[in-house]
Amino acid sequence: MTQGSRPVDTQVAHIARVYDYWLGGKDNFAIDRQVADMMKEDSPEVVEGVLGNRAFLARTVRCLAADYGVRQFLDIGTGLPAANNTHEVAPDSRVVYVDNDPIVLSHARALLTGADPGATAYLDADLRDTERILREAADTLDFGRPVAVMLIAVLHCITDEDDPAAIVRRLMAALVPGSFLVLSHPAIDIHSGVRKAASRMNQLMHTRLTFRDHGQVASFFDGLELLEPGVVRVPDWRPVTEADRTNPAAVWGGVGRLRA
Repeated sequence: MTQGSRPVDTQVAHIARVYDYWLGGKDNFAIDRQVADMMKEDSPEVVEGVLGNRAFLARTVRCLAADYGVRQFLDIGTGLPAANNTHEVAPDSRVVYVDNDPIVLSHARALLTGADPGATAYLDADLRDTERILREAADTLDFGRPVAVMLIAVLHCITDEDDPAAIVRRLMAALVPGSFLVLSHPAIDIHSGVRKAASRMNQLMHTRLTFRDHGQVASFFDGLELLEPGVVRVPDWRPVTEADRTNPAAVWGGVGRLRA
């Protein structure tokens, strides 16, 4: 099967389509549903956790826009469109989405039809290719002004061999003081079923997932000023509703500011 000019392997699960299934979407194949259901068996709270992670994205974008005047967002590994997309939470901002899955890209083109091309853009690029991402994002974003880099549940798709901390450093090195890093990451040290689930998922997907502990996730913010309450479970990052507070997400998250 092809989507646009790129092939889609319907026999191998893809993390973006697995998430789509968990979120109630229809852009997934039997193998994606198989992996998603298997993950739910090992880690029953995973679907609620995915929703909690989306709520974290919305709260952080809203906070940065309202409290810090951020009007530029570089959202890498955005996945399939769902509720509370960055450009919806901060509609008066410039947003660049980045992903490299052909189905995600197809939806992005439909999503952006009719949108102001100067305000919202979508790049087909891999997170590891930071130079290209920064170069092409500069067509929409002004890197002479603060930018918030959004890495929402994407760094677990980067193995230790690919040095995710170096990727974060390269992205932040291109930004001016007053910029932000918003990051969430599935945790290996919160719910006991996650280790088994991650191992089983890795047997069925091309992408190898690396879930990390609190210390490893916190290290991605080295050199940045953490906003309160620091690196915590995403439901504990400035919760607004009771649903936020009680969400069981096994995901660490935080927001860091680039100092002068």
